[in-house]
Formats: sequence, C-alpha cells, structure tokens
Amino acid sequence: MPQHHTTPLTFEALKASCSPGGASVLTSVCRLAPAVGPHGTVAPAKYLSGKGSSATPVYAYTPTVVDGTVANAVILSSKQDQAHRRQTALSAAMRDEHHPAHAVMKRVPRITLQYEGSDEVYTDFDLPHRFSDGHIRAGRHDSKPVTATEAYRAARDATPRNMTALFNLSPISNAHGAWDASRRSNQLRQPSTMVSEIVGVLADQGEHSMKPLPRGAARVDPITASVQLTAAEAKAIADRQKNEMSEKTLKKLSKASELGLGHIPPSLESIGLVSCTEIIRSTVLSFATLRQLRFGGSGEQDIAFRTVLAALTLLGMALSDDELYIRANCHLIEAGEPEVKLDGRYGRSTQLDPVTPELAIDLLSQAYAYAEQVGDFKWNGQVFDVVGDPVILAKSVADDPDA
Repeated sequence: MPQHHTTPLTFEALKASCSPGGASVLTSVCRLAPAVGPHGTVAPAKYLSGKGSSATPVYAYTPTVVDGTVANAVILSSKQDQAHRRQTALSAAMRDEHHPAHAVMKRVPRITLQYEGSDEVYTDFDLPHRFSDGHIRAGRHDSKPVTATEAYRAARDATPRNMTALFNLSPISNAHGAWDASRRSNQLRQPSTMVSEIVGVLADQGEHSMKPLPRGAARVDPITASVQLTAAEAKAIADRQKNEMSEKTLKKLSKASELGLGHIPPSLESIGLVSCTEIIRSTVLSFATLRQLRFGGSGEQDIAFRTVLAALTLLGMALSDDELYIRANCHLIEAGEPEVKLDGRYGRSTQLDPVTPELAIDLLSQAYAYAEQVGDFKWNGQVFDVVGDPVILAKSVADDPDA
C-alpha cells in the first residue's frame, strides 16, 4: 500500500468543512484482519429470515468492489450496529468521571430515562431511536406526558431551517439522525451525519459462497452424561427456578437437557463461520448533510453549531474505533493505520492522520469555545429527565417472541 504524506485534522479545516462550499465528506478506511491470522474464521452479523417459529438465522451478503472487480462480501457490523457502538462509547465517557473525554462530554445535553424501582438510568445516547424512542415518548416529565411538554414539542417541531430546539435537547439526534415516525404529522426526519460498516470479502467466491456450511455444537456435563427425568420431576425443578427462568424456556421445557443437565451430543445445526480475504471498516462523515442544518441565528452561528456536531461525531468514531469488540467468534485486529481523507472538492483530497480520541477531544473543546464566541451556545450538561411508564417495565420479558 503506497505511503502518503499526512497531516493532522485541524480545527480550522473542520470549521471550513462546515462552512458553505466546504468539503463534502471526511472518510476513514481501515483494513482489519482475524486476530489469529489469515486462516482464522469470523462470525458475521446474524439476521432472521421469516417470522415467528419458522424464522431461521442468516447472514447478510452484499456485493463490493475489490481491485476493480465485483466480489461477494458479508456484513460483519452494520451501519446501525456501528452507530450504536459510537453512541455507547460517548455514553460511557459521559458517565465515567475518570474517562479522558468526560470533561467535554459532561457538557452535552441529554435526555435521561429511569423506571421507578430500577437503579438503571438510560440516556438518548443508549436508546436506538434517540430523542424519539418509544420509551421516552411513553414517559412523563415533571408529572406531565413527555409529548405534552414545551421543550419536547419544540424539538419535535424542529426543521432543518432551525434545529436549535433539538440541538439543545438531544444533539446526538442531530448527529446520528432521528425519525419521529410515529407522529401524526410534521415527522422530523434527520439523516445521520456519519455512516459506517464493516464488511468481509469472502474467500470463497464460488457459486456456493453465500451458503455457509453448518457449524458443530455440543455440551459436555462432567457430572453425568444423561439425566432421565419424568415430566413431573422436570416441572418440579423448573418451578423452583420459574421466577428467574425465561417464559420461552418454560414453554418448551420437556426434558432434562433444556434445564442445562446432561450431555448434548455433537450436531451440525448452527450456521457456520466464514473466511475472508479482506475485512474493511469504512466510515463517512458527511459535511454536506451537516450543512443542511441551520440554527436560527447568524451564518457564523450555523457554522459554529455544525462544527460542534462534527467534532462530537468524530469523538464517537475515535472512541468506538479504539474498542475493536464486535461479537463472540469475531475477534479482529487492525492490519494497518486507517486511511483518513478530507475531500477537497473537484477530485482533490487531503490525506490526514488517524483521528485519535486525544485529537477529537481537542477539536470538541475548540468547537465549544468558538460556539460560545459567536452564538447563543447553551450546552451546560442540561438534563431532560423522563420517568418511564411502569406498565412497560411490568410487561417486559427477556425473550423476543419473533426470535
């Protein structure tokens, strides 16, 4: 791979990209590899094909281009999964006082959600639909329905012509997108400013490449190979655990093996792993998308607030990329430095150094200072607290009925 002269991403370059006529995108492309070496196999993301009890696990395949040739690839981490990982990384920095990014993240406005009787506090960084998540919409704020509060209604009424209300309530919704799909009218549809995915180019490009072989599974019980229980005995054991046993397990309970007792003979029932010649993580930050947003003030204020959102998004990318955990049986390493480019328009581009957490923290700090200088910037860690509807928690179960 040819080496290019690279430079750090500067705050001035980031600000210029958020200004009219600036760069269209910043891209980061990183080659990954199985941790054990090229012979290693990896577990792609699983999806369900079909509904209910007839649903079967499958992988998602996609065509890609390698050295000018179309090749079959498989999704290892989808765009939605990557967005969730960035949000989780930012949420961790917000919660952990010892995190290097805590000082900048504690200033970010957020929505919190807590159910009575639970110690767990969620934020719009944790929830998949961010400010418009169903858990938030069903809750109450200051003893009023969330959807009836002035601040929340103002955020729902935000448009690209003036995003200030959403920017000051749930900026992660500006950065990662939001679709207020359940609303009767005036549904806010804010595209994500960053998209990312990890794909693996299949080593087998033959006609059966998208039909992975089954994978073996088994269980060894060191105490006894087999436990022969009557139905009544199995039920009695289950009844003693029923308060901590999932409904799905209780419904299908018919033999000792479903209680975790005895051997399970080896079988080829699981979907298999795959081999890849290349694994590529690709990320795009769209300044063109950011430049569609305005905030009801001067043109310079628009630039400043966009720059804050761009720096926040880059921080999420840098923190997420630092933790290369995907799932079980998908252990990866970086095969080299990310190739980071800033679009220079008209076919030109600038090669950049990798965006590290330290650089992203500095960029966000500078963005705060710039926004405070030119606009009515109100990020002081304000929290819009929501109490969840207790009916939702009371009716929740661990099992997905469609899984």
